[in-house]
Amino acid sequence: MNFILASGSPRRKELMEMLGVNNLKILPAKGEEKPPAGAQPEELVMALAAAKAEEVAPQAGENDVVVAADTIVWFEGEAFGKPHSKEQARQMLRRLSGNTHHVYTGVAVLRGGVERLGYECTAVHFRDVSDEEIERYIHSGEPMDKAGAYGAQGLGALFVRGIEGDFFNVMGLPLCRLDAMLKEQGVGLL
Repeated sequence: MNFILASGSPRRKELMEMLGVNNLKILPAKGEEKPPAGAQPEELVMALAAAKAEEVAPQAGENDVVVAADTIVWFEGEAFGKPHSKEQARQMLRRLSGNTHHVYTGVAVLRGGVERLGYECTAVHFRDVSDEEIERYIHSGEPMDKAGAYGAQGLGALFVRGIEGDFFNVMGLPLCRLDAMLKEQGVGLL
């Protein structure tokens, strides 16, 4: 049995390896992410995670476990994905500054044709961040491949005043939720 991670995210790969998963294959989903119109954040991330898992599933062996995830930052009724430009990153960070937002990650676990879907939501409290700090952070390059334009496990941690919920969810893979879903599929990590 192999674990197939339907993601090219280095953070998700790191987290799976941290759990001791050595039989890990990385097969990133390449399809265009098409969020369902008008979806609530939990529906959105679960639908996108399911689409990734289902795209990669035909490449999996009979006993393999496909794990897919999708993460967004949700603020004032809007989903913040990865910024497409430095200006978009700047706008996201300015809006998040001094406010609380929510990070949603949808998880899909697929094994033997049976799919489990779940999600996790974590509240993240940002301190007030100056325009100069935002500019230096953007110059670091870190925000460009992260939902909401920040990484809580890197320099972006300097903006995070507090977190309520699963820290690993903010990194893009809620480990406690994933473990429960894997157990439902007959796979234990411990």
